Amino acid sequence: MALQLSPQLRQRFEQLKKRYPVRRSALVPMLLYAQDELGYVSPDLIAYLAEELHLRRVQVDETAAYYSMLRRQPAGKHHLQVCTNVACMLRGGYAVLEQVRQRCGVPPKTPTADGVFSYEEVECLGACTGAPAMQVNYDYYENLDARQAGELMNQLRAGKKPAPVPYASGTQLGEPHPAEVRVLTRRFGLPDSTSLDTYLKHDGYQALDKALKQMTPEQIIQEVKRSNLRGRGGAGFPAGMKWSFVPKDSPKPKYIIANADESEPGTCKDRPLMELDPHQLIEGMIIAGRAVNAHQGFIYIRGEYRYVLEILERAITEAYERGYLGKNILGSGFDFDLVAHSGAGAYECGEESALMESLEGKRGYPRIRPPFPAVVGLYGCPTVINNVETLSSVPAIILKGGEWYAGLGPPKNGGTRLFCVSGHVNKPGIYELPMGFPLRRMIEEVAGGMRNGKKCKAVIPGGSSTPVLTAAQLDTPMDFDSVAKAGSMLGSGGVMVMDEDTCMVDVARRIMHFYAHESCGWCIPCREGTTWLRKMLERFHAGGGRREDIAQISELAKNMLGKTFCPLGDAAAMPTISIVEKFRDEFEEHLRAGDCPYARAAAGVGR
Repeated sequence: MALQLSPQLRQRFEQLKKRYPVRRSALVPMLLYAQDELGYVSPDLIAYLAEELHLRRVQVDETAAYYSMLRRQPAGKHHLQVCTNVACMLRGGYAVLEQVRQRCGVPPKTPTADGVFSYEEVECLGACTGAPAMQVNYDYYENLDARQAGELMNQLRAGKKPAPVPYASGTQLGEPHPAEVRVLTRRFGLPDSTSLDTYLKHDGYQALDKALKQMTPEQIIQEVKRSNLRGRGGAGFPAGMKWSFVPKDSPKPKYIIANADESEPGTCKDRPLMELDPHQLIEGMIIAGRAVNAHQGFIYIRGEYRYVLEILERAITEAYERGYLGKNILGSGFDFDLVAHSGAGAYECGEESALMESLEGKRGYPRIRPPFPAVVGLYGCPTVINNVETLSSVPAIILKGGEWYAGLGPPKNGGTRLFCVSGHVNKPGIYELPMGFPLRRMIEEVAGGMRNGKKCKAVIPGGSSTPVLTAAQLDTPMDFDSVAKAGSMLGSGGVMVMDEDTCMVDVARRIMHFYAHESCGWCIPCREGTTWLRKMLERFHAGGGRREDIAQISELAKNMLGKTFCPLGDAAAMPTISIVEKFRDEFEEHLRAGDCPYARAAAGVGR
């Protein structure tokens, strides 16, 4: 039986094939769009796409097998994806999952008998400030509890579609907190904030006009260097210095990539930047292109953000129609094209070399470095890869000056930062605060203090890959250098706050569950180490721990550090080591009790 594809899907395939310098780059988006129409990735679809893209079937098959969003079997009409990662776990994500599991009554990823539902437990959805969160197909439902999840399923079964969240929960649209400094978010809350007309009325594309007509590429790079803008994706590398590494005399094409994969648990700040002010990102990318003489850009956006992808594509179309993208932008003679590209579910693709492999239509395996992307990147050409927040900061820097931006933060840490504060606080949210803002004030003032009057026990300051800070370290200024001095990392700005009733052994278990799931399997220390640690922590938390396990957990984690192609092994090891070192007493308490004393206390048994 021939594969039946709608005319609309065939047309989209033709558009995708023309977007890229190398046709294979269209593979992952084509797989995802085909699955949306057909329900799953079938053998017939594999054969069809291999022929369309002039690939061997095994190339398509191995790529499809890598990405978690691509299904090889049909799902229910409503596929329920329940997040139980740390931020959601802290707010009751497991209770939501149990409600869904009981109502479906089938194993994960299996359609119910009537075909209405299927479900699965998933990793971070990028909705941490709206935890617990669930996706129904591509629709987000946030701030759920078990009862609300059940009611949502009742409505879906009755043929109704409850309105999904219009934007990331916790995004500040109204009057900002007095401590906030609105630079990136100053257009949030404006009517029709995604439109080009609104953007133009509020300083939009003025920085681009200045960069194209009044500045040389070298002057643009120097201005970004003066701003002390450091990469907001996690590493904190100076953005202007990264741009300066691109060789000026290379005969090859150059590329700009916005890393919008945003899969670090605890992090959801790029999502509102794209869904509420997409032209700011577009403008920043064009300026970056001008700075390094690149004429093509790609926004690599995580597959779960489908509705955000649609917002970006509308904004890109507007920019082309009005002359801000394409040929001879603003009469300057500078050309720049831009493509929004969808991933399909893989945390590893947040690592820049794995992202490029994925964008080329392959598995997202990391590359050995050197060479670095600035010299040998996408399609073997010089490439600049920056996080969405980093690139979105560029227009304000060019328009108001690097010194102004640098003055918003402490030395070597310029500007503001979007902090995603989640967990046991009264007002989880995404707040734009000056770099160096004290962690204690962030929790107690900006985020409304600890929920239910509990005491703070620990804080993950920059996403799940960063070592935890204790309550004694709450006076740490939240900038890259100060957090490093405190023994952790500012990372992606995902601040997860845990109260006195939180089991830190359980937190370590859930973090390792994530990294074992997301390891690409390329490196033995990472593939085997994360799996062993997950099993040990699960057994320990369940009451089967042994005294020697405590030292062995720490030793295993330390043996992963610095021994993998990419930072995922380090990302798994660092929080684990810090939890064992700072909360060893809780591991000892588990041994004495024979199970989790915090779980017993929550059940009313007592500790």
